[in-house]
Amino acid sequence: MDGDCGSLMGEDGRMESPNEAALLALMENTGYSMVQENGQRKFGGPPPGWEGPPPPRGCEVFVGKIPRDMYEDELVPVFERAGRIYEFRLMMEFSGENRGYAFVMYTTREAAQRSIHLLDNHEIRPGKFIGVCVSLDNCRLFIGSIPKDKMKEEILVEMRKVTEGVVDVIVYPSSTDKTKNRGFAFVEYDSHKAAAMARRKLIPGTFQLWGYTIQVDWAEPEKDVDEETMLRVRVLYVRNLMMTTTEETLRQEFSRFKPGTVERVKKLTDYAFVHYHSREDAVTALHLMNGALIDGATVEVTLAKPVSKEGGRRFSNRGYVGNGNLVGPYGDASSTGGFLFQGREDGGMMGGGGGGMDGGTPLRPLSLPPRLGSLYVGTGTGDVERCVFPFFAGSSLSPASLLSLKPGQFSSAVTLLEYYCYKNSWALPEYYLYSTPGQEGKLLLIYKVVISSTRSSFMPDKVCTVLEDAKELAAQNALWNLDCSYLNGSS
Repeated sequence: MDGDCGSLMGEDGRMESPNEAALLALMENTGYSMVQENGQRKFGGPPPGWEGPPPPRGCEVFVGKIPRDMYEDELVPVFERAGRIYEFRLMMEFSGENRGYAFVMYTTREAAQRSIHLLDNHEIRPGKFIGVCVSLDNCRLFIGSIPKDKMKEEILVEMRKVTEGVVDVIVYPSSTDKTKNRGFAFVEYDSHKAAAMARRKLIPGTFQLWGYTIQVDWAEPEKDVDEETMLRVRVLYVRNLMMTTTEETLRQEFSRFKPGTVERVKKLTDYAFVHYHSREDAVTALHLMNGALIDGATVEVTLAKPVSKEGGRRFSNRGYVGNGNLVGPYGDASSTGGFLFQGREDGGMMGGGGGGMDGGTPLRPLSLPPRLGSLYVGTGTGDVERCVFPFFAGSSLSPASLLSLKPGQFSSAVTLLEYYCYKNSWALPEYYLYSTPGQEGKLLLIYKVVISSTRSSFMPDKVCTVLEDAKELAAQNALWNLDCSYLNGSS
């Protein structure tokens, strides 16, 4: 955390809290200890009489939107309804108020899941609703804007030189040139603390690797799928394919051991999903095909992870996945039953699952102006003149580029921002996608725009429910901050 609020007990032995009598009573009634340090107050961890290691992964939940003047004496009894608490960590300000969020670790995963069902959107006080979701200790960082000619071993060595606790590096080969990476990597650390320390050290804009300014943030945590569900999966996720590899080739290769076993194949760019008629055949193919050579590329094969249907839309590291879809272990999505918005090769649509938003700031629905009337379109000349004319066979056609057009011919801020970058000989803008849970279970989206040529990044102050609106808003915000000359009609 950012600061050290000291211990719960003052130098004279008295408890330092605006509600000290209630907290003392809570400790006496429960037998739990309480200590305040490093900007957080820990209740328990372990509880009285606990023996053995801490609870396993998946037992902790994140609680947001807590009233700033609410403390453990009110919160703990509420969360005890779901099960026995191992540890309750309330984030604290120097002023003595809480920061609006907390982490509750239960002794079992069942209790953690129960607390989400019981207490998410629970009215903790009149008109005050808290948010509760699963909390995972993220040990993985996203590192963007790295040279595309660097191999996994080189990145691993370099990251171990500058940070501690590096366990592994995950690198995606380019879909068009397997000898190069995609301009980003995921670095796995041995603990959340090691990852957090590395993230703090690798501050974007101040740290360079191989002479390049890198982008660093939390990677989106992998979604846990219960063991019972995984035992029923009969779909394989296949990655590192050549762009030229066809679905028919995959069908032949993955049914070679037993013709007719493959139900269907869905290939998207350099990865695919292979559906089998039976679970047994899928497992057999997994063992036979992992590491196989297809069209000159060594493929990686794993079982696909089903996406929970409870959350409606969700976003992975590489795009939007509709209900009922399947994802690979790296977030790739099948388009069966939904839609896919593919991310950029250089690390666009990055996950941001490292922490929660300020629980004291409620999120508001955003009303975007209609695109046809956007003030970013045709500024200085009124709205865009949108006309449709007949196209006659035999009409002469000439190749066109963005630079040959006028700003008034663009109806989107995303395109206008690209035009502005072209005009200034800058690299194209990079979009990084983040999400945060909103009220009524809605997933709220926001893009960060990075202009690497100017070493600048921009993020709007509003979130959206629709992916395209979030990107349009981010581009509009970047144009404003760049003080684009097209906005005031001087170009």
